[in-house]
Amino acid sequence: QIQLQESGGGSVRTGGSLKLTCRLSGATINAKCMGWFRQAPGNEREGVASLDIFGKTHYADSVKGRFTISRDNSENTLVLQMYGLKPEDTAMYICASGGCDLRAEGYVWWGQGTQVTVSS
Repeated sequence: QIQLQESGGGSVRTGGSLKLTCRLSGATINAKCMGWFRQAPGNEREGVASLDIFGKTHYADSVKGRFTISRDNSENTLVLQMYGLKPEDTAMYICASGGCDLRAEGYVWWGQGTQVTVSS
């Protein structure tokens, strides 16, 4: 059974950085397409970044140049490094597996999420 557990969220000021980690159990991370999504209250779930099994990445236009998605094969984790955070990045960040792009409908397994709050 595949399970996903996020960590690393928190509260930062504008311009700050955070590193989110998603630990995958029940599968090997380099054999899975993975993605990060976010959802703010009242908003739809938004694809932030994805990473396929060949290393190809996709990013939402709003985070390009500021966020980086990667895998740590030794720890079987997915990482989202976030720099230059803005108040509009405030959301619950959710790790997912099964899809290979930024479309939520392609993903099968979802974590519970970790909250990111950016204050001005």
